Amino acid sequence: MDDRRRSKRLELEAKLVMKRLSDGDAFSEEVAIQIIDVSKTGVGFTCDKPLEIGAVYEGYLTIWTKETIHAFIEIVRIIKEEDTFSYGGIFIGMPEMDAARIAVYDLVQESEKQNS
Repeated sequence: MDDRRRSKRLELEAKLVMKRLSDGDAFSEEVAIQIIDVSKTGVGFTCDKPLEIGAVYEGYLTIWTKETIHAFIEIVRIIKEEDTFSYGGIFIGMPEMDAARIAVYDLVQESEKQNS
């Protein structure tokens, strides 16, 4: 498979709660997901609920420092796997400061690998 990612993906144990953004719709179901990997440009995750490709969802990503990053995520990939769905999403309009938090974690992880 051709990897089209622009940034290195990091694996984190975290959860994200998402709400669908739609024009004038009061839809705001919160859906718990399991993060597979995350980079400063996007996130891979699994979810039991079907989401829509091209749709933008509002999310709250809890990172390794226990900080919460508020993000908007556009779904760009969906794969059905038995009873769950695997998704790929890109961050829309993420502030550089939040993207930098993810990039800093990558540098720390790489440094720890080199020193061990």
